Amino acid sequence: MKKLLSFLCLCVAFGSGAFAQSKPVVIKYAHVGMANESQTRYAAELADLIKEKTQGEVTLQIFPNSQLGGVAEMVDGVKMGAIGMGHHDFASLGKFLPDMSVFNAPYIYRDGQHAVLATSPKTSPVLRELNEKLVKTANMRVLGTFYRGARQLSTNFPVYSPADLKGKKIRGVPLQLWQTMIQGMGAIPTPVEITELYTALMSGMVSGQENPLTNIFALKFYEVQTHVIMTGHMQSVLSTFINEKVWNSLSEKNRALIDEAMVEMANRSLQWAVGDEKEARAKIEEKGVKFIDESNGLNNKAFREAVNAKMLQDFPGWKDYIARIEQIK
Repeated sequence: MKKLLSFLCLCVAFGSGAFAQSKPVVIKYAHVGMANESQTRYAAELADLIKEKTQGEVTLQIFPNSQLGGVAEMVDGVKMGAIGMGHHDFASLGKFLPDMSVFNAPYIYRDGQHAVLATSPKTSPVLRELNEKLVKTANMRVLGTFYRGARQLSTNFPVYSPADLKGKKIRGVPLQLWQTMIQGMGAIPTPVEITELYTALMSGMVSGQENPLTNIFALKFYEVQTHVIMTGHMQSVLSTFINEKVWNSLSEKNRALIDEAMVEMANRSLQWAVGDEKEARAKIEEKGVKFIDESNGLNNKAFREAVNAKMLQDFPGWKDYIARIEQIK
């Protein structure tokens, strides 16, 4: 009887993760970033760091550039377990838990540091609360965040206020949050996958788009756009998420080491963004693109007020979450 009880205890311990992962684990990691993007750098360095910290017990097999599908297919794959991990905007998880999109809401972060603190499980009570719900509804959890800088608007005509965007088609990420934001900006939101965006801009299918400056440069949008409008409407933070079954298959030691890696990578990405944004702006300006900001006529207050009003109309349930996020220090 004692031997049987000991065996049962061992089985329970194994199932809880205490004795889990008796052999190295390879996790499929997917994202939609292209070769020159910071997304690709982030995934590669995260893979190296996790391999180093776990001494090879956990390795990531990276699939960039939508190799395993677009955003919808990728997040569905992680939910089902066909893909182990991935990263994308928090709003991409909104299809499973709508309130998770609040972390991508426009005009809610003071700066990049605030955005990182507010989107890390270590420092954000709001994320921890929503993470518990995400596990129950979608069988996945957010492990950390990746900061890419502020998102700016680019167009093929000058823009100074929302009135200048009336009737114009502006590309938005194919998610409701982006549709709401672009409507608030005064434009007609037009969903286009990132892999098709350059062609859409070149053909005139859309007149503009919004992305961090690093993406605008890396994806050569300066070739098909004439102006960058420094709205800074979003601090671009991407969630890194993992299938819950995959997470529970790892030992407690390796889960703790991966948590450490996530914090380190969030801080790295914050440092990258500071220098990379300045460099990207200089290179874009060299290509002849004109920048419009508050120093030469941009009425960003009008954008902020219009977008916030539309957000409150479409997402009234976020008022408390936003207030709590704004208080995180």
